[in-house]
Amino acid sequence: MNYTRREFGGLVAGGLVAAPFVRVGAAQKAASSKIAGVRVGTQSYSFRDRGLDEAIAGMVTVGLSYCELWSGHVETRAAIPVPQGGDRRAATRAWRTDPKTLELFRDIRRRLDAAGVTPTSYDVPFGDDYTNEEIAAVFEMGKALGVGIITSSAQVSVAPRVEPFAAKANMVVGFHNHSRIAPNQFARPEDFAEAMKAGPHMGVTLDIGHFTAANFDALAYLDEHHDHIRCLHIKDRKRTAGGAEGATVPFGEGDAPIVAVLTRLRDRKWDIPALIEYEYRGTDTVEEMKKLYGFCRKTLES
Repeated sequence: MNYTRREFGGLVAGGLVAAPFVRVGAAQKAASSKIAGVRVGTQSYSFRDRGLDEAIAGMVTVGLSYCELWSGHVETRAAIPVPQGGDRRAATRAWRTDPKTLELFRDIRRRLDAAGVTPTSYDVPFGDDYTNEEIAAVFEMGKALGVGIITSSAQVSVAPRVEPFAAKANMVVGFHNHSRIAPNQFARPEDFAEAMKAGPHMGVTLDIGHFTAANFDALAYLDEHHDHIRCLHIKDRKRTAGGAEGATVPFGEGDAPIVAVLTRLRDRKWDIPALIEYEYRGTDTVEEMKKLYGFCRKTLES
C-alpha cells in the first residue's frame, strides 16, 4: 500500500502487477451514498489490492454507490497479454484502439449497475506518447462505460492535443494534480490554468490531499474554480515542510480541508463528485474505507 496511484499505474502498465477480474458477484446493491446532496464515492484505485469485481464488492460492503474507474483495474496483464519478447506499450496501444475492447467497458458498466454503483468518470493517464488514435479511443471507452468525464494524471503539454478529441466526443477532461512541483506536471494552480487555455473541455480533478501537500489552499481553489472542477479526490495529507514531503494520513490527521470542502459542496449545492482515495498504510482495505466513508457521512450529516 506504499505506491501512489501514478507509481502503481506504472507497474500495471509495465506488466509487473496482475489484477485479474475475479467474478465474486455482489450479494446486494450498494445503498445510496448521496448525502445531503453530495455524491460521495471512491476512486477504484482505493481497492488496488484486488481485482475489479472484488473491488466492486468492497464498494457495496462499504456502502458507496459512486466510483471513478481506474484504468489499472482494466488494463491488466490478464486483459492485455504480451507475446514473449513483445512490447507491453505496443500491446496496450493495440488493445486500446481495438473496437472489440469497447465491449469490455460495456460489460463493466453492466457489472457496476448490477451492484448499484454508478461510474462518474474513467481515469486514464494521457501521455505525450499517446497517438491520436489512442486519445480518440479513450473517449470511446468513456462513452462505452457511460460517463462524460475522463480524469487524467498527465503532462500539461498534452492538453492542446486532447481538447479537439474531447470536443468531438462532447466530453470533458479533469486533469489530476500531484504534490511534486516539476516542469510539465500538474501540481500548481498555474498548471491547471495553462491546460485550460487549450479549450472549454479541459478542466480539473482536484486532489485536495496532494494540493495541500504542495502547500496550496484547496478550499480557496474550490471556491474560485468550482465551475471547472469535474471531480474531487478526497484524501488527507500533511503540508510539506523542511523539504520533507507531507505524509498521507487517515482523515482528520492531516492538513487537507476535508470538512470544509465537503460542507462547501453541501451548502452551496455544487454537484461535484467527492471521491475518497485511500492511499495511506492501513490494515484491511474495506475496514479502512468504512472509516473514511464514515468520516464523510458524519461531516455531511452534521
